[in-house]
Amino acid sequence: MTIKYAGPRAIISHHGIDFKDGKEDKYVYLMIGVQILQAIDKDYGEHKSYSYNLETKRVDDDTMLDVIRFYEPGIDKKVEDEAFRYKEHISQEIEKVHENKILKDVEKDVWIKNIEVMKDYRIQRAVNKIYYMHCINNIRNIVKREDIKEIDTPFYEKYWHVLQTLQGTLEEGRYSKHTVLKVIKNEDGQMMAKLTIGF
Repeated sequence: MTIKYAGPRAIISHHGIDFKDGKEDKYVYLMIGVQILQAIDKDYGEHKSYSYNLETKRVDDDTMLDVIRFYEPGIDKKVEDEAFRYKEHISQEIEKVHENKILKDVEKDVWIKNIEVMKDYRIQRAVNKIYYMHCINNIRNIVKREDIKEIDTPFYEKYWHVLQTLQGTLEEGRYSKHTVLKVIKNEDGQMMAKLTIGF
C-alpha cells in the first residue's frame, strides 16, 4: 500500500459522479502530521510544549511512509487489513444497489458502473485516511508519554485540521485528556493555533 493524492470525496449515484466541497483527501494533512510526529519526539525536560516551525522541511511520499513505519513497524499489514474492509464496504454498496426496488435496471447498471469506475480512487482516499489516523495516534502516544501540555502551529486551515483530529483522539478512550483548541496571537503578532492538553 502506498500514499498519493486522490482528491475530494466522490458522491456517486445513478445520476453520475460529483465531488463534495470541503471533504478533502486526508493526504493533504498527512505531511503536517508526519512533520509534527517527527519533531515532537524529543526530550522535553521541564518545558512541555511544542511549537511548529514553518521552516520545517517538506517530505516526499516515501519519506512520510518511512516515518510512519518507524513509529509503527506493523503499519503496512494494518493498512492492508483496513483497506480490505473498505473494499468489502464498496461490495456491499453494489449489493444494495442490486437490491433497490425503486430504480430501473438501467439506472442500477449506471450506478454500479459509477461505483466501479471510482473504486480505486475511493480506496486510495481510504488508504490515505488510514495512514493519517495512524500518524495522529502515534502523535497522541508521544503526547501522553511525554506529558506534553501545549502544541502551537500557524493558524492555517490544514494545521487547524490536524490539531482538531489530534484533539479528538486525545479526548477519547479510557485515558482521555481534556483539551482546549483556540486561536492566539504570539509575541510577534502572528495568529497561532494553540492546543492545550490536560490542564
